[in-house]
Amino acid sequence: MNTGEIRALLNDIESDRVERTISTTNTDKFGQAICAFANDLPDYRRAGYLFLGVEDDGTVKGIDVTDDLLKNVAAIRTDGNIQPQPSMTVEKVAMPEGDIVMVRVEPASFPPVRYKGRIWIRIGPRRGVANENDERLLMEKRRTNVTSFDVSPCLNATIDDLDLQKFKHVFLPKAMTDDELEEDKRDVKLQLSGFGFFDTRYDCPTNAGMLLFAKNLRRFIPGAYIQYVRFAGKDRAGEILTEHEFKDNLCVTLFELDTFVETTIANRRPIPVSSTREDPFVDYPYWATRELLMNAICHRDYQSNGPIQFYQYDDRIEIMNHGGLYGRANVQNFPNVNDYRNIVLAEAMKVLGFVNRHSRGVLRVQKELMANENGEAIFDFGYQTAIVVREMKSPRGEQAIREAIAQGFLTEKGEKQTALVVSDGHENGHENGHENGHENGHENGHENGHENGHKNGHENGHENGHENGHENGHENGYENEKGLEKPSKKPSEKPSKKPSKKPSKKPSEKPSEKPSEKPSGIKVSKFPAPIVEEVYKAIKLNRKAKYSWLQDNLGVSESTILRAISDLKELGYISKEHSKVKGEWQLLK
Repeated sequence: MNTGEIRALLNDIESDRVERTISTTNTDKFGQAICAFANDLPDYRRAGYLFLGVEDDGTVKGIDVTDDLLKNVAAIRTDGNIQPQPSMTVEKVAMPEGDIVMVRVEPASFPPVRYKGRIWIRIGPRRGVANENDERLLMEKRRTNVTSFDVSPCLNATIDDLDLQKFKHVFLPKAMTDDELEEDKRDVKLQLSGFGFFDTRYDCPTNAGMLLFAKNLRRFIPGAYIQYVRFAGKDRAGEILTEHEFKDNLCVTLFELDTFVETTIANRRPIPVSSTREDPFVDYPYWATRELLMNAICHRDYQSNGPIQFYQYDDRIEIMNHGGLYGRANVQNFPNVNDYRNIVLAEAMKVLGFVNRHSRGVLRVQKELMANENGEAIFDFGYQTAIVVREMKSPRGEQAIREAIAQGFLTEKGEKQTALVVSDGHENGHENGHENGHENGHENGHENGHENGHKNGHENGHENGHENGHENGHENGYENEKGLEKPSKKPSEKPSKKPSKKPSKKPSEKPSEKPSEKPSGIKVSKFPAPIVEEVYKAIKLNRKAKYSWLQDNLGVSESTILRAISDLKELGYISKEHSKVKGEWQLLK
């Protein structure tokens, strides 16, 4: 501030942002003035000034400004009489008439500020003690200024630090309808601010915007990443088998974690439970493990520089996130009462389909873990500044492997026996239909006529058995069908019941299509899996269905929906070039 600006403040007698005094020792007077400026009752949001060495009419008298005087005035901030401590500066100013002291006081973010227990405010050009109504106004200002970390501006970032393509092409289509997107012609800063991702007052992204879309997130929020480590053994003393850091912005990381849990952590594999059937087993249920990770991301304290720790041991998974229970939630009412440390981030994760915000996620996790025999997740609140949740490994898979080895379905090394018949339904249906139809047809043929009985029994039994067996097996065992070992040879037919010659056909009859001419592995169903058909029917029902709508209604992950859509494109049910036009699915069948 130059001399001219200081002179203008001194001469503005009516201003309630300026107080003048010629005293150099009345610290109570100084403290009251500083307290009043910090409270900023008129809500100017601008600094207030206390001048020492100036008359009330603005005349500069000049004083002897020593180091001791400057130190004594500055000490008012820290002597414990003003609470909370104000933001202020003290400096010597040389005027033509003599030296003066200028004290600049910034408005407090969290009023009311008290000096020796009393709340001082500016009442026009004078100061006074606040009444009950004044105190209520100051408390309202305090509540208004109290914002969560994710809402606060990231002051050292700019719009260029955001990956706007992720915002436009990943987030917006899930947050707004197609019609709303077409009508929204606002500047991208205003679009971001509408969701709490940009602070127009400071012209910078908020911390929530950085968490979701930053190009280099850890430059601005160092602890915003997930550290995965796989230890050998049951504690951290074991050898590190593998490690990985998920350190991109959350618009990328959330989807990466979703796939990682489903394909790597769950450890889904088929295990023989009989000579004709395999059942799927998982060590950690996909949805439950994913939910625990999403909770850690949503509720953690991002002002901590430590990452979310996602550690896997031989017998369990542990997830630790910084920040204890928040707000209304406490050990006694958890998990029935919920509160949000990061309100904007929580809403964004709901839009993206990773949390539901219905305060029932933990209850569903416990139910799914119990169903898979993992036991309930253990929440440890004993760390005060962090929460650790432990998810034990299910014993079902290892038990099934031991039983399969004992019954000869697997070798001692856990490999499948070469003669094992896989229960995908297709071959069993074909085999049983063929054999039963052939046998019954042959026997009926002896009673009702060898020619008609053999033909009808063989063809109808073979065809019905083949189609029914394929359909049932395809529906119930599609997931096990891929990659499973096929029998080395077809089951032998009974030679004693096989006719020595094929009955001759009448010339007038058209030769019937024989199911036996079809390859035994052909798929009768027009869809490769039941979920593909369900997605097709859902899209047919709602031609403007969004991915989030399909997830909610079908109860599957987005990655599953994407695979089903890809299959429908390959099968010719959805246009490959333009799957959606103006938000509407382009169905070809």
